[in-house]
Amino acid sequence: MKKVIQNYWGIFTIATVIIALDQWTKWLVRSNIPAGQSWLPDSLQWLSPYARIVHWYNKGAAFGIFQEGSMIFTVLAFIVSAAIIYYYPQVSSQDWPLRLAMSMQLGGAIGNLIDRLTLGHVTDFLSVGTFPVFNIADSSISVGCVVLLLGVWWQERNAKKEKPQASAHDQPGEVTSE
Repeated sequence: MKKVIQNYWGIFTIATVIIALDQWTKWLVRSNIPAGQSWLPDSLQWLSPYARIVHWYNKGAAFGIFQEGSMIFTVLAFIVSAAIIYYYPQVSSQDWPLRLAMSMQLGGAIGNLIDRLTLGHVTDFLSVGTFPVFNIADSSISVGCVVLLLGVWWQERNAKKEKPQASAHDQPGEVTSE
């Protein structure tokens, strides 16, 4: 049991924080803003064309794409979550960007999965400019992907720095008599 806790405490801590924040913000929106309506404090009305809180339903994927795919995305969320949980302990603890990315993606996937299972749709509420309305879970998945890409780039960059430059006499195919 101690090994399981050691393997999973990081991912479940981060994912739980994301899920709690996601569900709490969605609950606030559902409780205080009628569906299809938007809200901004009076002092921030000048932001209205650029950013606002909107109560919106989404049966598709992140950012409103594939609106008729609710069942597919429900099944996909289960598969992705299971794969992340399975592979997480196999990732080196030194590879913190990958571990962070997986944690963020798990939290986002489960946050939206909870909505799909309990409401039949996902509650979206963040509206920025003409970008599709999104939520904390969508943001977590997207930022997790960025962290993953930056982590891979960073590791490749460090690996190139650490890799010793081959000297002239170490070229492949050459036979040296040392």
